[in-house]
Amino acid sequence: MPLLFITGGVRSGKSHFAEKAATRYFQNESLVAKRLIYIASGVAMDSEMAQRILRHQLDRQAQDITWHTIEAPYQIELAFNGLSDGDVVLWDCVTTWLTNAFYEGFESGTPCVERPGCLDKKLQALKEAVLTLLDKRVTLFVVSNELFDEPPYTSEEVELYRQMLGQLHQWFVSVAHEAYEINYGIVKKWK
Repeated sequence: MPLLFITGGVRSGKSHFAEKAATRYFQNESLVAKRLIYIASGVAMDSEMAQRILRHQLDRQAQDITWHTIEAPYQIELAFNGLSDGDVVLWDCVTTWLTNAFYEGFESGTPCVERPGCLDKKLQALKEAVLTLLDKRVTLFVVSNELFDEPPYTSEEVELYRQMLGQLHQWFVSVAHEAYEINYGIVKKWK
């Protein structure tokens, strides 16, 4: 089934676009669509993020349709493995999940980014779970942030994050049926 990749700048309208597209797809496929699912990777670590999460929740509640929400800040593959044929799924977002993956284990002393092979294992598990979904009758909308217009950072960790995110974006686009970029509320279909 289709995978649609949606990226764009921060507060560009990409989540709104993805929610509307997933809702339309769900309604148009009502004979085969079972559930409309929102997989959330955000963690409210500060008041700004808590407000953004609340705004997204209120946006979904304002629609005349029921969203089933799955919180998946870390092991996204477990959320994907629990999906069934006919599900229409919106995952928001890759950048938040990757940040969580980088720093998972920080509270116990050693974040994943500092453990050899940890991030590679997480990325491999993600890719395998996505490819499994492509063999099922699951429609997946994937949202991510575009962070590549800024100059390189002096922090090796930030540059590693951007490199991994860029590679992940390229992989998603390679397996996606459609790819969109949203900037300033303007939608550009690339694939």
